[in-house]
Amino acid sequence: MIPLESLPPFLFASVLLCLAPGPDNLFVLSQSALYGGKSGLFVILGLSSGLVFHTTAVALGVAAVFQASVAAFTILKLAGAVYLLYLAWQAFRASASRLDHPAANQLSGFRLYRRGIIMSITNPKLSIFFLAFLPQFAAPANGPVMQQIFVLGLFFILVTLLVFGGIALLAGTIGGWLSRSPKAQIYMNLPCQRPV
Repeated sequence: MIPLESLPPFLFASVLLCLAPGPDNLFVLSQSALYGGKSGLFVILGLSSGLVFHTTAVALGVAAVFQASVAAFTILKLAGAVYLLYLAWQAFRASASRLDHPAANQLSGFRLYRRGIIMSITNPKLSIFFLAFLPQFAAPANGPVMQQIFVLGLFFILVTLLVFGGIALLAGTIGGWLSRSPKAQIYMNLPCQRPV
């Protein structure tokens, strides 16, 4: 099994990765601020489910194919880029009137969960990160490597749930406070006001 002294550096690096700005935590932040922490939690569950895919790929050695094959990596990278462009297009397409009634834009819990899974699976950086990172903390002398990779992946998923969950709850609280504050509404709507 994995030596206990290997876990603190692994967990520390995992927390740092989760805190690094990226499309995943920014999406959690925006969904939580606009629609409440519950919406962000659905996204987090989807992202975490997608991490099971990456962990399994590394454990079974499939991620090595992505790293060795330029074509496979390019396809995964393009799929991720297309999905992120789709999300950006959806954000730019939203009209100012729809922002006044955020409930009209709110996705169902299932759609948020599904979006989180797709974002996670199509993120090529995660495949490469898992392939480079997880094996560093596994050693044949400590038992079956596949089991060690799955355990490390589980720890990473737990860290993701905790860190992203904290982001979602904090953003949901702040977003709720801002939506109830008349003074904050004035300042938030200033960029939307056009000169006559």
